[in-house]
Amino acid sequence: MKRDIYFAIPGDLEKLTGGYGYDRRIKAELEALGHKIHYLPLSPTFPKPNLQALQAADLSFANVPDGAVLLVDGLAYGVLDDVLAKHKFRLKLVSLCHHPLALESGISSEEAYRMGKSEARALSMAAKIITTSRHTANVLISDYGVRAKKIVTAVPGTDPAPLAPCKGKPLRLLTVATLTKRKAHDILIQALATLKHLEWEAHFVGPDDVDAAWTQELLNMLGDFELEDRVHIQGPVVDLSEEYMKADLFVLPSLYEGYGMVFAEALAHGIPIVAANAGAVPDLVPASAGVLVTPKSIDSLREALETLFVSPSARASLQQGAKECAKNLPSWRDSALLISTQIEELLAT
Repeated sequence: MKRDIYFAIPGDLEKLTGGYGYDRRIKAELEALGHKIHYLPLSPTFPKPNLQALQAADLSFANVPDGAVLLVDGLAYGVLDDVLAKHKFRLKLVSLCHHPLALESGISSEEAYRMGKSEARALSMAAKIITTSRHTANVLISDYGVRAKKIVTAVPGTDPAPLAPCKGKPLRLLTVATLTKRKAHDILIQALATLKHLEWEAHFVGPDDVDAAWTQELLNMLGDFELEDRVHIQGPVVDLSEEYMKADLFVLPSLYEGYGMVFAEALAHGIPIVAANAGAVPDLVPASAGVLVTPKSIDSLREALETLFVSPSARASLQQGAKECAKNLPSWRDSALLISTQIEELLAT
């Protein structure tokens, strides 16, 4: 049955990050299932909104008709507790939680505490909560007091993709991630600095304008280690298929991932993975397809990279494991159907 869904998303929906990519695809798939999606743009200042951003959100929500489903992206939902409190009795609130805001890297302990407290209150008002991984769902249950029956996990879908040959010379490393502290590009750069005696090149793809100071710090680090000619910061790329097809190894030692869509995309292309054993990554990347290292450990990352750099057989084994994983990745329609079912049930109550 066709339903109206009001979908509130902060910032630029076309931004090339995993979270926005999820929102775009789920929006499109829900529309394909017959739902009418009313897109409500929110201020780009979230998750650190100013007063004007909060007032604008309040006004936008006030225009949503009584009894309607209001789906709010987690980048904003967790800090909208005061605004949501005004509408919780007349709207059916649904939170889309990619990962808790307090788990973002690079914020102070005081800020993390405030965000955690705000998000816990906001989540308590939700009729339903959509998480993008089972790991995030478990965190909300254990740390935020959310009842399990309120949560549905709709992992990101993955489009079928051609398999990368993984036969580059020199080896081509691919990292796809926004340049933020949580993604740990600095750890990767320091590990690569100890492996300059081996043949490789690295390409960092992803938005580089979110934290200008951090981007400059990474550039300075490349200069200090004399890696400017081997590590290439490319900025965002609209179509990543060519980057995946040219890659021999996918490397991203994030300190935390609510899911990690780029890992699924790498698996879809049959590319071996090196990642940190953090957040939801272990649920997505099996030992047959990747090596998971100790988070924040330069030595652990260096050892894993060196082993794969010098051992074609080790890379081939992981490549085969990735190819097997690619056969069982869920589609975007699978994920949208889960969300659609939850919304149907919510509107029937």
